[in-house]
Amino acid sequence: MGHLLQYVLNGLAKGSIYSLIALGLVVIYRGTGHLNFAQGEMALFATFGAWWINDHGVPLAIAILLAAALAFIGGGVIEFGLMRPAGRKSPFAVIVVAIGLFQALNSLSGLLFENAGTGLSFGTLFPNDPKDFFRLPGGAIWRYENVGVLVSVLIITGILFALFQKTKIGLAMRMVANNPDSAKLSGVSTNRILMLSWGISAAIGAIGGALVAGINANVNLGTMFGVFLLASAAATLGGLDSPLGAVVGGLSLGVVESLVSNYPKDWWGSTYIGADTAVAVAFVIILVVLLVKPSGLFGSTRVERV
Repeated sequence: MGHLLQYVLNGLAKGSIYSLIALGLVVIYRGTGHLNFAQGEMALFATFGAWWINDHGVPLAIAILLAAALAFIGGGVIEFGLMRPAGRKSPFAVIVVAIGLFQALNSLSGLLFENAGTGLSFGTLFPNDPKDFFRLPGGAIWRYENVGVLVSVLIITGILFALFQKTKIGLAMRMVANNPDSAKLSGVSTNRILMLSWGISAAIGAIGGALVAGINANVNLGTMFGVFLLASAAATLGGLDSPLGAVVGGLSLGVVESLVSNYPKDWWGSTYIGADTAVAVAFVIILVVLLVKPSGLFGSTRVERV
């Protein structure tokens, strides 16, 4: 039982990161109706920025906040300068531009930051000494760093929930995503909302990237690729327009990955199960869920009149 609890806690630690990046995807989807394939590399570039600021003597927490603020501005610029012109041409052009931006930001990170390929040392916001944990019944341990990441995700989720449900901005974001033409007729500044969506998403990604780098104690060009894939799966599983779904989906995938990788050591065929297989199992679960409920576990089902 102690081993099971430990694997669940380890999974929650991984899932917290997936949830945070998935939240960024949800923000853009709710505001624009598009999935941002460059979200992971935008987060990576901002994380390198936080490292650079911190390397010049600024405390890490402030460096991350500054990087998130710059990412917010950068997200708005990307929407204005790249995504908006592409969207006028074709919805598919937005996807192509996002994929190109993914590659461009990864290459630019390697160009601007020396030794980015091999990795740069990155600090953490939370206590991470070997003794920084508390023990639970059954012998399982929960590290303060993992608790801090989970609490950060829950706080950001709460803020986004309040934004979407309690403010005019959140209502406007939903209107723009569902029907931009009707939103314009209602007096909503769609361009401003689109820029805001991209900015918020980029800022969340910057924080998520910094937390990933802190847990790994390192940031390199491949840091966010696998995280982004599973975060995309988490957002799809929970529902691309649901912040709660992003969190539940991310935490669930983290736990499934941990259990499949570690727990069934005595099962038939367990010698063939590893981290890579665990990811495949997670995607199979998503496929089954989407066959039953295409909008995801918590996503809204859209009804269109024809």
